[in-house]
Amino acid sequence: MNKDQVKGTAKDAAGKVQKEVGKLTGSEEQQIKGLAKQGEGKAQKGVGDAKEAVKDAVDKL
Repeated sequence: MNKDQVKGTAKDAAGKVQKEVGKLTGSEEQQIKGLAKQGEGKAQKGVGDAKEAVKDAVDKL
């Protein structure tokens, strides 16, 4: 697991929390920010997954 995977997963989780807090408080702005943070986290984790796949492929050569 690389740092992009870890940071992406953490950002995704933080976004989920932020979204839920927005729901509980009735803040649509916080819900939107939470969804955006989730998207950023998933994208960053995707980059990390791609890096890991390349690293694994190189290691097999």
